[in-house]
Amino acid sequence: MADSQHDVSNDASTEGPITQGLIVLLRHGQTAWSVSGQHTGRTDIPLTPIGETQALQAGQRLAAAFGGSFSPDMVYTSPLKRARTTARLAGFHDATVVDGLAEWDYGRAEGRTRDDVAKANGSDWVLWRDGPQSLSERLGGDWDSTLPSGETVHVHNGPGESLEDAAKRASGVLQNVSPLMEQGKVVVMVAHAHILRILTTQWLGLDPHAARLFRLDTAHYSVLSRYRGDNVINHWNC
Repeated sequence: MADSQHDVSNDASTEGPITQGLIVLLRHGQTAWSVSGQHTGRTDIPLTPIGETQALQAGQRLAAAFGGSFSPDMVYTSPLKRARTTARLAGFHDATVVDGLAEWDYGRAEGRTRDDVAKANGSDWVLWRDGPQSLSERLGGDWDSTLPSGETVHVHNGPGESLEDAAKRASGVLQNVSPLMEQGKVVVMVAHAHILRILTTQWLGLDPHAARLFRLDTAHYSVLSRYRGDNVINHWNC
């Protein structure tokens, strides 16, 4: 989704040696569609040159905040190239691909802005309220889109994924890393704005619709942990 313009250089230290498990969530860098506001779910779109620079800077901020706390086998990434490239440029060269970290499947909204969807659907549409599966089948199909760089990407407008299904998928990822958290490991997940926000609601035990309240900008990171028996947010959108 759309980028913010504020400084991405702010640091969020862990305030001392790490003695407990942490989950570090890193959103991928800028893409052409995050600039234009087009829904970017499963379309395998690359980073822009700015996005590549953002990924490098994110790696530097993470290194400054966490030092040498990252283990190569504790880094996971979405299968989509914008996330995999971000992981590599941030210094995570051996990240493990996890299908459960793929972005929310926007279905018939894929490749379209919210205004485009509303006009084509003939009525107002809000992703968090209505979901991809509420859209008319008339918006389905396959097409090619040319990016400002000249690269062509293939877009598939299928039925999409419900918010509840995306939340279930995110919960599955958390279940898999929970044993690592118990061992005091620092787990890194490089993925996408919506799935990481949805994953955060599942960590906190919230309704997944609450994810709309967690802003997460391109190449920004957040930290989840446990505090006095509760799952909490340590830092957000750093």
